Amino acid sequence: MNSGTFDNLQRLLPEFYKALGETLVMVGVSATFAVVAGGALGILLFASARGQVFARPGLNGVLNWLVSYMRAFPFVILMIVLMPLTRAIVGTSFGPLAASVSLSIAASFYFARLVEQNLNEVPKGVIEAAQAMGATPATIILKVLVNEARAGLILSVTILIIAILGESAAAGLIGGGGIGDLGIRYGHQRYMKDVMAAVVSLLSVIVILVQSTGNRLSKHLDKR
Repeated sequence: MNSGTFDNLQRLLPEFYKALGETLVMVGVSATFAVVAGGALGILLFASARGQVFARPGLNGVLNWLVSYMRAFPFVILMIVLMPLTRAIVGTSFGPLAASVSLSIAASFYFARLVEQNLNEVPKGVIEAAQAMGATPATIILKVLVNEARAGLILSVTILIIAILGESAAAGLIGGGGIGDLGIRYGHQRYMKDVMAAVVSLLSVIVILVQSTGNRLSKHLDKR
């Protein structure tokens, strides 16, 4: 089965395309959920901190602990722990949709911290100016803070997508499918070097494209 040419890859092209589709499903579903849920959590983390527009120190302490606790979980362990929840939601604990449940949860807490950090970088004077003009907390958060931090938030979404792509490859270890699973089953376990080279090359190209697109969009939106 060992080959220095691309014979194996040509024979496995249908599986390769299927695995690519599974990876895109995992990344797309998880990134969308994380941006919505994690974005909301990150805004609440920032806004509930002491001295902020919705100061709730007790709530902020609980949220900070929860985010730190969930981020400390190794992803593969988290997938195993969440298998009962995954089966309850999608009816199975295997496949790309099942992996998307764990990916979405892990990515949401990761993105929440990124959002909080971006909002913390907005100058305090911008918030004070909005408050002086009588803006409500909701207006300050949604129309002032998010707008001011938009360039950094785009970069954070870029980092998020790349992180999910990496974790989706790890999901292949326990039945998540995708490109990582293909690389493990054929490239590693069956010593098909051409398949492993194609998997690594494809993942690298995707990362480069996502990063360059995010950089350009962030630069375009940066008002500085």
